[in-house]
Order: sequence, then C-alpha cells, then structure tokens
Amino acid sequence: MQEDSPHQPHDKLFKAGFSDPATAGAFLRLQFSEALSSKIGWDDLHLEPANFVDSHFRESQSDLLFSAPFGGAQCLVYLLFEHQRAKDPWIGLRLLRYMLRIWEKHLPDHHEATRLPVILPVVVAQNSGRWEMSSRFADLLEIPEGLESALVGQVPDFLFRLVQLAEIPFEKIAGTPAGILVLRVLKADVSGDLLNHAVWDEGIIKQVSGALFELVLRYMFAREVDKTRFYRKIEALQEPVVRKNAMSLAQQIRLEGRQEGHQEGRREGQVESLQGSVIEALDVRFGGVPEGLREEILKIAVAAKLHDMHRLAVRCPDLESFAREL
Repeated sequence: MQEDSPHQPHDKLFKAGFSDPATAGAFLRLQFSEALSSKIGWDDLHLEPANFVDSHFRESQSDLLFSAPFGGAQCLVYLLFEHQRAKDPWIGLRLLRYMLRIWEKHLPDHHEATRLPVILPVVVAQNSGRWEMSSRFADLLEIPEGLESALVGQVPDFLFRLVQLAEIPFEKIAGTPAGILVLRVLKADVSGDLLNHAVWDEGIIKQVSGALFELVLRYMFAREVDKTRFYRKIEALQEPVVRKNAMSLAQQIRLEGRQEGHQEGRREGQVESLQGSVIEALDVRFGGVPEGLREEILKIAVAAKLHDMHRLAVRCPDLESFAREL
C-alpha cells in the first residue's frame, strides 16, 4: 500500500505520538489479556511503513501497523484510529478488508512464507459518547437462530479490541507520557474541554518532547479554544523552561495566524477583483450580464480559472458560448 502523509490535525497528532514503538507498545500491551500480551515481544515492536485505509475514509481514519516477536514467530498489531464521532457498526467489515490488504502486502515481501502472520486489530475511537456495538466480526452476519454452532468454522470470525475514549476517565488513560498526553488531548477535543487541567498536567507535559508539546499547542490553537484562557494556561505553567518555551511558541503561532489571515485576505481580494473583471468584460462586450450567469461567475474562487474566464470573456462570440465553458 502506498504510504500517505496525514493532513487531518487529529491524524497528525495521533501519529506523532503513536508512531513511536515505545509509546505504541506501552498502550497496546494493555489492550489484550495477560496470557496473550505476555507472549508478544513489546520491547521489539517495529513500525511497518504502510497504511491500508480506504482513500475515502482517510478524512475520518488513520492507521499504524507494527510487527513484533510472538511466541517464536512474528505477529502484526494493527492500530486503527477512528475520529468519526458517530457510531459506525461496520468497523469490523472495514477491519477485515484492511487485514486482507495487510496479508496481501506481506506475501510478496516474504516469498519463503508458508503461513500468514497473526494480525491483532485494535481500534481507538475518538467518540463523544459510548458506542453500543459488538467487537466480534461474526455478529455482523445474519445467522439464523439456532445455527450459530453449526456455522462455526464455516464463516469468517475474529475479535477486535475497541478502545472508546469517551468511556475512559482522563486519569485512567495509561501508557507513556507522550501517549497519555495525546489521548487526553484527543478525548478533550470532542467535549470542547481542551483547557481541562488533566490536559495541562505538568507532570505529564515536562516528560514529553518539545516537538510533541509544540504540536499539541498548535492543535489546540487550531481548534479555536478560548484564546484568553489558552494564554492564561501557558502563563500558569510552573516549570520555568516549559513556560518560557510555551509562551515563545504561542507568540509564534499567533504571529503565523495573523500572517495567514493577511494572506487569505489578499487571496480573497484577488479573487473578487478577477470576478469583477470577468463580469465587466462581458458587460462591455454584450451590454449586460444575466443574473444567473453573474452568480455562476461569483461562485468561482480559483484565480487561475478566473484568468481563463477573463480571456474567454474577451474572445467569445456570445454569452451562450461563454456560459457553456463554465
């Protein structure tokens, strides 16, 4: 599968924390029974550079694949991050599709293989309320009553671990400081509680890298938190180095925001000017522009397209031929 860089802020933050095998391992080892988890070599967890999410789901999902020693063999641990707020009962079906892709990718890279590696799927849901749903694939199948046992072994079935952030208290989120901070931020974002004291726990913050904390601050700033309270939170940090770095970064983010705002304003002004030029050219040439055509021109917000429309307005033989090119 082609590797795809994340563009969604949720994905960037999640992958910044959990692409680190130590952070992922500290979290994942708690998601399975002791009997199973004790057989996985978590200290040798390795990130596999690939993703398997359907292109049309990349707005709401991202994934990470890890390999690890497993009782004398190798297993794969598949971590799917779901930041769609509404419950999706078909997660199990998508997991099956992604697991098939993982195996299909595995075989060409392991020509000597005679069996497929075990895949252990884990889903982290950034949900706002508990999802009442089964984490067993076979429960998606319409099996007539009384035939469950007769179909064992005849239909595909597997369990996946579903971690719902909505039902885990902040203080119960476990793992490395980086993993805890990332999951607390993602949990707080859903409820509009990014300024919660649990998110700003200095005992956690001072243990994470400066790069990760910077990403957290940028994530918060982009989520339109109360800026006054945001800066007060930074000023209230007790650790001098952390506070100094955070204040410096906050000023940088604020400056960048202003510059982006100015640039966006200039772009909007350019688009409006080009729209006016197209309408004016048509008006001069044909003695007026129908309201419907004017509205269609005003819907175009791409400068390059408007430049083409202006050239067409100057050269087209009539309004009808111009309208056909829109």
